[in-house]
Amino acid sequence: MKRSSGILMHVSSLSGAYGIGDFGEGAYTFLSFLERANQAFWQILPLGVTGVGDSPYQSFSAFAGNPYFIDLDALVKEGFLDTKAIEHFSFHKAPSPIDYEALYRGKMSLLRMAFDKAQAPLAHALDVFYEREHDWLDDFSTFMALKAHHNGAMWSTWEVAYQNHMSEAVFQFKQTHEEERRFWIFTQYLFYDQWYRLKSTANDKGIRIIGDLPIYVAEDSADVWANPTLFRLGEDNRPEQISGCPPDAFSETGQLWGNPIYHWERMAEDGYAWWIKRFRHSFECFDKVRIDHFRGFESYWSIPYGSETAETGKWIKGPGKAFFDDIFMALGPLDIIAEDLGILTEAVVKLRKELGFPGMKILQFAFSVDFESTYLPHHYMAEDVVYTGTHDNQTIMGWYQNAPKAERRFAKDYLKLSRSEGIHWGFIRALMGSSAGLVIIPIQDYLGLDDSARMNYPSTLGGNWQFRISSKMLTKKLAKSIAAITALYCRNKQIPESAIRS
Repeated sequence: MKRSSGILMHVSSLSGAYGIGDFGEGAYTFLSFLERANQAFWQILPLGVTGVGDSPYQSFSAFAGNPYFIDLDALVKEGFLDTKAIEHFSFHKAPSPIDYEALYRGKMSLLRMAFDKAQAPLAHALDVFYEREHDWLDDFSTFMALKAHHNGAMWSTWEVAYQNHMSEAVFQFKQTHEEERRFWIFTQYLFYDQWYRLKSTANDKGIRIIGDLPIYVAEDSADVWANPTLFRLGEDNRPEQISGCPPDAFSETGQLWGNPIYHWERMAEDGYAWWIKRFRHSFECFDKVRIDHFRGFESYWSIPYGSETAETGKWIKGPGKAFFDDIFMALGPLDIIAEDLGILTEAVVKLRKELGFPGMKILQFAFSVDFESTYLPHHYMAEDVVYTGTHDNQTIMGWYQNAPKAERRFAKDYLKLSRSEGIHWGFIRALMGSSAGLVIIPIQDYLGLDDSARMNYPSTLGGNWQFRISSKMLTKKLAKSIAAITALYCRNKQIPESAIRS
């Protein structure tokens, strides 16, 4: 892996005037910042449609994009939306936290207004898009229309006839609710049109996008509704087993994620066709993909449905290398990062190495005083992708302020931290100067923010996924500092003399 670096920030965290980061001006401003900072990668979180809990890892579809990310200013320019209509809604401007309830009321209403004006002039474009993406878009648009018809209720609580996506009742529903389905097709057309424009601009600037592929899908999703035989569901269409991870040093009762478990044996019968479609779609959207919870492909923690904690689970063997062999046979080599954090077995490490995937290291996990952690930088190798922390961790300043005294002292001595350099810059310097092939730093850590800027507290509901920046934070001084440390440790696309001199 070529020495390189990038920044982790989700689209939702971008600056902007409409309550959440989107594909508008704030995204292009950030691309210009990445270019000035001489970064090769922009890493994001999943782009799917979020529901209860607002988590991008619990989406209504593994293929559909989040309408919240659609740029409203582009709709105004195209004549599909009036600025006066926007003014009727109150959106929190960045860096105020995201208010998802207000966002749902406001942005979705505005998109419906735009749809009323746009559906006639865009009729042909929507037809072409629908035919091209029919394989997932037909199920998704029908699923979302049915959810609206049932006031947002989970699909397993619908009338039995509607729970079967191939039933006559669903066929008749599609005929009588075509306009609602058309609205969701419209949102996906806008989402992907704007996303591919943004990605093309990034690539033109020499910036590659790292996307995120969650291993599991949500129980309440078009994927499970339309493909129930691919999941371990009971006769009532509720999961028999759900996902999570066992108790560890970070959680006494483990983590209860709640996603349905795959029926891997059935998936293998058609050569993992659904997964092939999913990987193909991901690599159309992104240049590089991080597989979340990679270890679940070797063995996964299966918890009985209805359990109150993850303690009742057990390890079950996953599909292993045969799964990836079928994926590669269909799609060829893929540029994948394996999220292999946590307590790993030799079998998981062996699988990752056999597949040639780089793994991940988190610096804030390194400073245990009880044993020599493999997360210490002197253990890093060229195949590693290293982070100060991820969306699930504290910011690095939050960690330093709250870590046990002995761990904080160890970090200070090991990294030669000083207030004059900046505590957060000392952590960043250690990663940039290491042997790791790719360094990714969350934007919060470049900004030196504390835990008030944390993105997510795992296994909790409420108060997560709300962090945003303002464009004023992306200063020329910060870009110059990032470019300089990137050049110093030979991680940039090119080494500008001004960056070296500075």
